[in-house]
Amino acid sequence: MSQNNYKSALDHPVFNILSQAAKTLDVECYVIGGFVRDHLLNRGEAKDIDVVAIGSGIDLARKTAQLLHEKPKVSVFKTYGTAMLRTQGLEIEFVGARKESYNRDSRNPVVEDGTLEDDQNRRDFTINALAISLNEGSYGELLDPFHGIEDLENKIIRTPLDPDITYSDDPLRMLRAIRFATQLNFTIEKESLDAIARNKDRIEIISKERIVDEINKILMADVPSKGFALLHKTGLLPYIFPELVALQGIEEIEGQLHKDNFWHTLEVVDNIAQTTNDLWLRWAALLHDIGKAPTKKFDKKIGWTFHAHEFVGSKMVYKLFKRLKMPLNDKMKFVQKMVLMSSRPIVLAGEVTDSAVRRLIFDAGDYVEDLMTLCEADITTKNPKKFKKYRNNFQKVREKIVEVEERDHVRNFQPPVSGEEIMETFGLKPSREIGVIKDAIKEAILDGDIPNEYEAARELMLKKGKELGLTVV
Repeated sequence: MSQNNYKSALDHPVFNILSQAAKTLDVECYVIGGFVRDHLLNRGEAKDIDVVAIGSGIDLARKTAQLLHEKPKVSVFKTYGTAMLRTQGLEIEFVGARKESYNRDSRNPVVEDGTLEDDQNRRDFTINALAISLNEGSYGELLDPFHGIEDLENKIIRTPLDPDITYSDDPLRMLRAIRFATQLNFTIEKESLDAIARNKDRIEIISKERIVDEINKILMADVPSKGFALLHKTGLLPYIFPELVALQGIEEIEGQLHKDNFWHTLEVVDNIAQTTNDLWLRWAALLHDIGKAPTKKFDKKIGWTFHAHEFVGSKMVYKLFKRLKMPLNDKMKFVQKMVLMSSRPIVLAGEVTDSAVRRLIFDAGDYVEDLMTLCEADITTKNPKKFKKYRNNFQKVREKIVEVEERDHVRNFQPPVSGEEIMETFGLKPSREIGVIKDAIKEAILDGDIPNEYEAARELMLKKGKELGLTVV
């Protein structure tokens, strides 16, 4: 089981302290899992370290804290037999080696003390079962009982034990397999992939929060479509995103086809992943067309239509976020706004007028840049001439946005004349007339009838007040 020496993974001084603490308590301990995997893959310095003790992980955490110069606080989770401390920018989690057994209704196992081998057996994938010894006599030795090194070299995701048992016991592992395959650009071994398809309905016992956590990690990968294609292939997607599944397929009536909006969506997500690390903008790309399935109609004169799909889609965002127990806050509102406005710059690109751009800036506010990024990602044509034409059109819109904003300052627009001034001028209490006057000023500025300046706005206020039969007091 022992292989080459991997002392280079243990350069950080904290590992010597861990080794001393284990020796003092006369327990064996090993660094295991993601830290070892990422070191072997050269994925940069890991900040999360998992340490397994053949004995009490909590006692080892406390002894380590005593030996560290800054004496960090130890957080103990007695229910799970784990402890955690933070030191020198690292987060170290300690657990006693254990073996687990499951019942069908829960992913929370019945836990017993176990050996290192028991602990490695319970790990989700061979590449996460790799351990490096922190013990005096074997410090730096790699323990690889399931040929995880080989799987790393061959870029394969495989379970240590029977995949049906691994996935049925803890169905979250199905999403983790897909997430690792996406993040690392690995392939899920065939038997393992088939087992995910066989156990897909088990995902229903997993909390929505844990599911979304994995989806977020898939979305933040370099090529998120790989993960969504695997969710689709294994049959997991309908349990998580029926709205996306509904977009799949091409219908033909009277020789007229529409594009497959599911695969188009995945292309858009990959495109946007090349230009932004904003998670919520990536969510907007994923959901930008979800309104197309419920609004799809065939018109004999014009073919396939998706009227108001942006409006319907923005309403669906709320329901989807609520169902998945995602934040119903400004993040959700941002995604809604992006979906609602996702076609606006496309419509504009044909004829870039000042007034249309003013309205775009007014409605998008601080998110006009994000909206343009989304629309550019939405160009998935394979025709080089069309692609160039669309990109050039969007560049014109971008230039116009800069020009109009510099001149007219309509982003986060505040009318030059306030409601209070209208009330004082005409001796009004809060009333409908104030809103009418304010709207008239706003529309006149956005249409370019008057400049966004106080004097012009005040003049229009007086004119509008007169039309409404108001008198200056």
